[in-house]
Amino acid sequence: MARARARRRSKQRRRLGNVAALMAGLILTGALYSVVSPAQAAPADDASDSAAVEAGRELYERSCITCHGENLEGEANRGPSLIGVGSASVYFQVHTGRMPLVRNEAQAPDKPAVFNDEEIEQLMAYVQAYGGGPELPSDDLKGGDVAKGGELFRLNCASCHNFVGEGGALSSGKRAPSLKDSNDLELYTAMLTGPGNMPVFGDNQLTPDEKRSIIAYVQTISNQSDPGGAGIGRVGPVAEGLVIWLVGIGILMFGVFWMGSKA
Repeated sequence: MARARARRRSKQRRRLGNVAALMAGLILTGALYSVVSPAQAAPADDASDSAAVEAGRELYERSCITCHGENLEGEANRGPSLIGVGSASVYFQVHTGRMPLVRNEAQAPDKPAVFNDEEIEQLMAYVQAYGGGPELPSDDLKGGDVAKGGELFRLNCASCHNFVGEGGALSSGKRAPSLKDSNDLELYTAMLTGPGNMPVFGDNQLTPDEKRSIIAYVQTISNQSDPGGAGIGRVGPVAEGLVIWLVGIGILMFGVFWMGSKA
Protein backbone atom coordinates (compact mmCIF):
# COMPACT_ATOMS: atom_id res chain seq x y z
CA MET A 1 0.00 0.00 0.00
CA ALA A 2 2.79 2.39 0.89
CA ARG A 3 4.53 1.72 -2.42
CA ALA A 4 1.29 2.33 -4.35
CA ARG A 5 0.73 5.63 -2.56
CA ALA A 6 4.34 6.64 -3.27
CA ARG A 7 3.92 5.83 -6.97
CA ARG A 8 0.68 7.88 -7.10
CA ARG A 9 2.40 10.83 -5.40
CA SER A 10 5.31 10.55 -7.83
CA LYS A 11 2.94 10.59 -10.83
CA GLN A 12 1.07 13.57 -9.42
CA ARG A 13 4.35 15.46 -8.90
CA ARG A 14 5.42 14.69 -12.48
CA ARG A 15 2.05 15.88 -13.79
CA LEU A 16 2.26 19.07 -11.75
CA GLY A 17 5.83 19.58 -12.98
CA ASN A 18 4.74 19.11 -16.59
CA VAL A 19 1.86 21.53 -16.16
CA ALA A 20 4.16 24.08 -14.50
CA ALA A 21 6.71 23.72 -17.31
CA LEU A 22 3.98 24.14 -19.93
CA MET A 23 2.64 27.26 -18.21
CA ALA A 24 6.14 28.70 -17.92
CA GLY A 25 6.75 28.04 -21.63
CA LEU A 26 3.49 29.73 -22.61
CA ILE A 27 4.25 32.76 -20.45
CA LEU A 28 7.77 33.04 -21.86
CA THR A 29 6.48 32.73 -25.44
CA GLY A 30 3.88 35.43 -24.85
CA ALA A 31 6.47 37.73 -23.32
CA LEU A 32 8.85 37.27 -26.25
CA TYR A 33 6.05 37.85 -28.78
CA SER A 34 4.96 41.02 -27.01
CA VAL A 35 8.51 42.36 -27.34
CA VAL A 36 9.10 41.63 -31.03
CA SER A 37 5.58 41.77 -32.48
CA PRO A 38 4.81 44.44 -35.15
CA ALA A 39 1.90 45.65 -33.09
CA GLN A 40 4.37 46.98 -30.57
CA ALA A 41 6.30 48.81 -33.30
CA ALA A 42 3.23 50.72 -34.45
CA PRO A 43 2.90 52.94 -31.35
CA ALA A 44 6.58 53.90 -31.72
CA ASP A 45 6.03 54.81 -35.36
CA ASP A 46 2.90 56.74 -34.44
CA ALA A 47 4.81 58.58 -31.75
CA SER A 48 7.58 59.42 -34.21
CA ASP A 49 5.05 60.65 -36.78
CA SER A 50 3.27 62.74 -34.18
CA ALA A 51 6.56 64.29 -33.10
CA ALA A 52 7.40 65.16 -36.72
CA VAL A 53 3.96 66.70 -37.25
CA GLU A 54 4.26 68.76 -34.08
CA ALA A 55 7.74 69.95 -35.02
CA GLY A 56 6.41 70.80 -38.47
CA ARG A 57 3.61 72.82 -36.89
CA GLU A 58 6.14 74.90 -34.96
CA LEU A 59 8.16 75.55 -38.13
CA TYR A 60 5.00 76.43 -40.03
CA GLU A 61 3.81 78.87 -37.38
CA ARG A 62 7.22 80.50 -37.31
CA SER A 63 7.90 80.76 -41.06
CA CYS A 64 4.76 80.11 -43.13
CA ILE A 65 1.62 81.12 -41.26
CA THR A 66 1.77 84.80 -42.27
CA CYS A 67 1.13 83.96 -45.92
CA HIS A 68 -0.61 80.59 -45.79
CA GLY A 69 -2.91 81.13 -42.79
CA GLU A 70 -3.55 79.35 -39.52
CA ASN A 71 -5.37 76.37 -41.03
CA LEU A 72 -3.42 76.05 -44.30
CA GLU A 73 -6.28 77.93 -46.00
CA GLY A 74 -4.11 80.73 -47.38
CA GLU A 75 -4.31 84.50 -47.04
CA ALA A 76 -5.75 86.83 -49.67
CA ASN A 77 -3.07 88.61 -51.70
CA ARG A 78 -0.37 86.85 -49.69
CA GLY A 79 -0.27 83.13 -50.27
CA PRO A 80 -2.38 80.27 -51.64
CA SER A 81 -4.09 77.53 -49.69
CA LEU A 82 -1.98 74.46 -48.92
CA ILE A 83 -4.96 72.15 -48.54
CA GLY A 84 -4.55 69.32 -51.03
CA VAL A 85 -1.01 70.21 -52.17
CA GLY A 86 0.54 67.35 -50.20
CA SER A 87 4.08 66.66 -49.07
CA ALA A 88 5.21 66.46 -52.72
CA SER A 89 4.55 70.16 -53.26
CA VAL A 90 6.16 71.08 -49.94
CA TYR A 91 9.29 69.16 -50.90
CA PHE A 92 9.60 70.88 -54.28
CA GLN A 93 8.90 74.41 -53.07
CA VAL A 94 11.02 74.26 -49.92
CA HIS A 95 13.88 72.07 -51.15
CA THR A 96 14.49 74.33 -54.14
CA GLY A 97 14.45 77.42 -51.92
CA ARG A 98 11.38 78.92 -53.59
CA MET A 99 9.69 78.99 -50.20
CA PRO A 100 9.72 80.84 -47.88
CA LEU A 101 9.15 83.64 -50.37
CA VAL A 102 11.26 86.75 -49.79
CA ARG A 103 8.86 89.10 -51.59
CA ASN A 104 5.89 88.85 -53.93
CA GLU A 105 7.11 88.62 -57.50
CA ALA A 106 5.83 87.26 -60.78
CA GLN A 107 7.67 84.05 -59.99
CA ALA A 108 9.35 82.62 -56.91
CA PRO A 109 13.08 82.34 -57.67
CA ASP A 110 14.97 79.18 -56.85
CA LYS A 111 17.74 79.73 -54.29
CA PRO A 112 19.56 77.79 -51.56
CA ALA A 113 17.12 76.06 -49.22
CA VAL A 114 16.36 77.83 -45.94
CA PHE A 115 15.52 74.61 -44.06
CA ASN A 116 17.63 71.49 -43.68
CA ASP A 117 16.41 68.02 -44.72
CA GLU A 118 15.02 67.15 -41.28
CA GLU A 119 13.04 70.38 -41.09
CA ILE A 120 11.70 69.86 -44.62
CA GLU A 121 10.48 66.40 -43.62
CA GLN A 122 8.75 67.91 -40.57
CA LEU A 123 7.00 70.54 -42.70
CA MET A 124 5.94 67.83 -45.14
CA ALA A 125 4.54 65.74 -42.29
CA TYR A 126 2.50 68.68 -40.97
CA VAL A 127 1.04 69.74 -44.32
CA GLN A 128 0.31 66.13 -45.29
CA ALA A 129 -1.38 65.41 -41.97
CA TYR A 130 -3.73 68.41 -42.06
CA GLY A 131 -4.01 69.18 -45.78
CA GLY A 132 -3.57 65.89 -47.61
CA GLY A 133 -2.57 65.58 -51.23
CA PRO A 134 0.13 63.93 -53.36
CA GLU A 135 2.93 62.26 -51.39
CA LEU A 136 6.55 61.64 -52.27
CA PRO A 137 7.18 58.41 -54.19
CA SER A 138 8.36 55.59 -51.98
CA ASP A 139 10.26 53.64 -54.64
CA ASP A 140 13.45 54.30 -56.60
CA LEU A 141 13.30 56.86 -59.40
CA LYS A 142 16.19 55.37 -61.37
CA GLY A 143 15.98 53.01 -64.32
CA GLY A 144 13.76 54.96 -66.73
CA ASP A 145 13.85 54.48 -70.50
CA VAL A 146 15.91 57.38 -71.89
CA ALA A 147 14.58 57.09 -75.46
CA LYS A 148 10.98 57.01 -74.30
CA GLY A 149 11.69 59.84 -71.89
CA GLY A 150 13.04 61.96 -74.76
CA GLU A 151 9.84 61.48 -76.74
CA LEU A 152 7.68 62.37 -73.73
CA PHE A 153 9.85 65.37 -72.87
CA ARG A 154 9.64 66.78 -76.40
CA LEU A 155 5.89 66.27 -76.40
CA ASN A 156 5.08 67.66 -72.96
CA CYS A 157 7.98 69.78 -71.71
CA ALA A 158 10.18 71.16 -74.50
CA SER A 159 7.81 73.98 -75.46
CA CYS A 160 8.62 75.70 -72.15
CA HIS A 161 11.89 74.18 -70.92
CA ASN A 162 13.70 74.04 -74.29
CA PHE A 163 14.72 70.77 -75.95
CA VAL A 164 17.77 70.47 -73.71
CA GLY A 165 16.12 71.64 -70.48
CA GLU A 166 17.68 75.10 -70.40
CA GLY A 167 14.35 76.81 -69.74
CA GLY A 168 12.93 79.90 -71.40
CA ALA A 169 10.80 83.01 -71.02
CA LEU A 170 7.04 82.79 -70.46
CA SER A 171 4.35 85.44 -70.31
CA SER A 172 3.82 88.04 -67.54
CA GLY A 173 7.44 88.11 -66.46
CA LYS A 174 7.58 84.41 -65.67
CA ARG A 175 10.17 81.91 -66.81
CA ALA A 176 10.42 78.15 -67.19
CA PRO A 177 13.51 77.34 -65.12
CA SER A 178 16.54 75.39 -66.24
CA LEU A 179 16.44 71.73 -65.26
CA LYS A 180 20.20 71.32 -65.27
CA ASP A 181 20.75 71.26 -61.49
CA SER A 182 17.47 69.57 -60.48
CA ASN A 183 17.65 66.24 -58.68
CA ASP A 184 15.39 63.27 -59.43
CA LEU A 185 12.94 63.98 -56.63
CA GLU A 186 12.60 67.66 -57.56
CA LEU A 187 11.79 66.68 -61.16
CA TYR A 188 9.26 64.06 -60.04
CA THR A 189 7.47 66.31 -57.54
CA ALA A 190 7.36 69.16 -60.08
CA MET A 191 5.57 66.89 -62.56
CA LEU A 192 3.27 65.60 -59.83
CA THR A 193 2.24 69.00 -58.45
CA GLY A 194 2.62 71.50 -61.32
CA PRO A 195 4.28 74.54 -59.71
CA GLY A 196 3.68 77.97 -61.24
CA ASN A 197 2.47 77.84 -64.85
CA MET A 198 3.40 74.19 -65.19
CA PRO A 199 0.49 71.78 -65.67
CA VAL A 200 -0.06 68.96 -63.22
CA PHE A 201 0.99 65.59 -64.63
CA GLY A 202 -0.84 63.17 -62.37
CA ASP A 203 -0.57 59.44 -62.80
CA ASN A 204 -3.47 59.55 -65.26
CA GLN A 205 -1.51 61.91 -67.52
CA LEU A 206 1.96 60.43 -67.04
CA THR A 207 2.39 57.10 -65.28
CA PRO A 208 5.14 56.75 -62.65
CA ASP A 209 7.23 54.78 -65.18
CA GLU A 210 6.83 57.56 -67.74
CA LYS A 211 7.89 60.14 -65.16
CA ARG A 212 11.00 58.05 -64.43
CA SER A 213 11.76 57.93 -68.15
CA ILE A 214 11.53 61.73 -68.42
CA ILE A 215 13.83 62.05 -65.41
CA ALA A 216 16.33 59.68 -67.02
CA TYR A 217 16.29 61.78 -70.21
CA VAL A 218 16.70 65.10 -68.38
CA GLN A 219 19.60 63.81 -66.30
CA THR A 220 21.24 62.38 -69.43
CA ILE A 221 21.13 65.64 -71.38
CA SER A 222 22.22 67.61 -68.32
CA ASN A 223 25.44 65.58 -68.19
CA GLN A 224 26.22 65.58 -71.90
CA SER A 225 29.37 67.25 -73.17
CA ASP A 226 29.58 69.51 -76.24
CA PRO A 227 32.02 67.76 -78.59
CA GLY A 228 31.50 70.40 -81.28
CA GLY A 229 32.96 73.19 -79.17
CA ALA A 230 31.51 75.80 -76.84
CA GLY A 231 27.89 75.13 -75.98
CA ILE A 232 26.89 78.84 -75.94
CA GLY A 233 24.40 78.07 -73.22
CA ARG A 234 22.93 75.27 -75.37
CA VAL A 235 20.04 77.51 -76.34
CA GLY A 236 19.97 76.64 -80.02
CA PRO A 237 20.82 78.10 -83.43
CA VAL A 238 19.79 81.70 -82.67
CA ALA A 239 22.70 82.15 -80.28
CA GLU A 240 25.08 80.38 -82.65
CA GLY A 241 23.98 82.55 -85.58
CA LEU A 242 24.38 85.67 -83.46
CA VAL A 243 27.94 84.74 -82.55
CA ILE A 244 28.77 83.99 -86.19
CA TRP A 245 27.21 87.31 -87.27
CA LEU A 246 29.08 89.37 -84.70
CA VAL A 247 32.39 87.63 -85.32
CA GLY A 248 31.93 87.83 -89.09
CA ILE A 249 31.02 91.53 -89.01
CA GLY A 250 33.96 92.17 -86.72
CA ILE A 251 36.36 90.48 -89.14
CA LEU A 252 34.89 92.35 -92.11
CA MET A 253 35.16 95.72 -90.35
CA PHE A 254 38.73 94.98 -89.37
CA GLY A 255 39.52 94.11 -92.99
CA VAL A 256 37.89 97.32 -94.27
CA PHE A 257 39.80 99.52 -91.84
CA TRP A 258 43.06 97.70 -92.49
CA MET A 259 42.71 98.09 -96.27
CA GLY A 260 41.70 101.72 -95.79
CA SER A 261 44.78 102.42 -93.70
CA LYS A 262 47.00 100.82 -96.33
CA ALA A 263 45.42 102.90 -99.09
